Amino acid sequence: MLTHLSITNYALIAHTAIDFTNNLTIITGETGAGKSILLDALGLVLGKRVDLNTLRNPEEKCVIEAHFNITSYKLHSLFSELDLDYENDTIVRREILPSGKSRAFVNDAPTTLQNLQQLGNFLIDIHTQHQTQDLFSEKYQLNLLDVYADNGNLVKDYQQQLQSFKKYQQQLNLLKEQQSQAAKEQDYNAFLLDELTQANLKNGEQEELEGQFEVLANVEKVSGFLEQGYAVLSNEEFGITKQLYEVKSQIQKLAQISTKYENLYQRLESSFIELEDISDELQAELQQLVADPQQLELINQKLQSIYQLQKKHNVSSIDELLEIQNELSQKVAGVESIEEEINAVEKLLQKTEADLNALAQDLHAKRTSVLKALSSEIENLIKPLGMPNAQFDIQLAYSDTFLSNGKDEVNWLFSGNKGMQFGLLKKTASGGELSRIMLAVKSILAQKSKLPTIIFDEIDTGVSGDVADKMGTIMQEMGNYMQIFSITHLPQVASKGNQHFKVTKFDDDKVTTSTIKLLNTEERIYEIAQMLSGNTITDAALQHAKQLLN
Repeated sequence: MLTHLSITNYALIAHTAIDFTNNLTIITGETGAGKSILLDALGLVLGKRVDLNTLRNPEEKCVIEAHFNITSYKLHSLFSELDLDYENDTIVRREILPSGKSRAFVNDAPTTLQNLQQLGNFLIDIHTQHQTQDLFSEKYQLNLLDVYADNGNLVKDYQQQLQSFKKYQQQLNLLKEQQSQAAKEQDYNAFLLDELTQANLKNGEQEELEGQFEVLANVEKVSGFLEQGYAVLSNEEFGITKQLYEVKSQIQKLAQISTKYENLYQRLESSFIELEDISDELQAELQQLVADPQQLELINQKLQSIYQLQKKHNVSSIDELLEIQNELSQKVAGVESIEEEINAVEKLLQKTEADLNALAQDLHAKRTSVLKALSSEIENLIKPLGMPNAQFDIQLAYSDTFLSNGKDEVNWLFSGNKGMQFGLLKKTASGGELSRIMLAVKSILAQKSKLPTIIFDEIDTGVSGDVADKMGTIMQEMGNYMQIFSITHLPQVASKGNQHFKVTKFDDDKVTTSTIKLLNTEERIYEIAQMLSGNTITDAALQHAKQLLN
């Protein structure tokens, strides 16, 4: 509930600070006195956009601060979601600087305008004559049915299940899209994979084949080089190994004379052994070297196949081709994997749909069970409000589509007079009738659920006498369950309040100012008498005022 409101430098208000109680609070004042300023100021606290023209003194900042006791509102999770510090006594403040910048605070912590708007939805419901349009909203109508039938947990379960259902639908659509795309590429990918697989590629193979090809393609040259090299090393008369053998023999003799030549001998011995080994290897290579045109052609074909694959896939090595082969293998196998995923998601979707249908049917059954009772209660509430022959026929149709709060489509049919056919509420009810119907609806909601503070802004316009008295009584009874504010011009309604404020406007030499004052008992009698008889207050009006206040 709203416990305190302070306004500084806003419109006609220089500064005011007001404390509020629970139950029904009345706000009265002449037209133009500034009652709407209070609503506009609260609107800023609830996240409304700023109009710089509302600054009383454009050189000073405007500050509007509202205190709320939210102990029973169960808003801990919302505060956590909005990253706000929760306090049972929460303070919401809005500051408007002369520069036009606006700042918002919740419990002295800066916050965004969007957060303020979300929080405001749970704090105050400002009901104007125009808000009766909510009665035409199918969502609002179903919400009233659900509150009346105590469907809160059922609706919550349904909406959670609906969220899962939509998530699985999205997953399934995405997987089928991937499957369709994969199917288009499947044949081509399979062909490319088969082509690479048939090539039987191995790491390092290309370099080895290129070396073999160069040798086989130049057999005569290679043979000549090997023969010449072997001859230089191993000729019996002039070969290097022959001559080195002679040198080694001489140095061996020196080593026998002096050990200082032993190391030199060992080095010559090692060189001799190495050259002999090279000579043997040259001889072996020469013996193995045979012209083989057939093998040369096979190697050439293999290399050309590798080169073609590299060009086709725009790479330069077998390692890269093998990597592509692995990727293609995964893509080809992935089609089967996608099919398995689709089957799994379809099973989840079917289960979720079955659960969702069961919840929707439960909602339909519970809503159907309260249609007549709700219609009767609304009729009973509005009959004393000058609508003695009003009738409601609330109809539910079960659709094939999952909607945001079930599968029900609702129509509120209304007949305002005897002999009048039922028609859609928005087409058959007048503005005055809609105001009274909305008051009845809010009264039912107040008893069935914990609504935030409600401010009725001249909802009683166009009525008087006994109807006004009955409307005041309904608001008074609503005040037993919640905090109600009523801005009114009717004495019958004003007399029902537990607390009564009067908004007054006065002029001095330079500026017009609005003030709001809490009236005591004598002041309330005088104010209601003035509402009854105008500026000339008669004894009869005073007596009547006392009777109304009782």
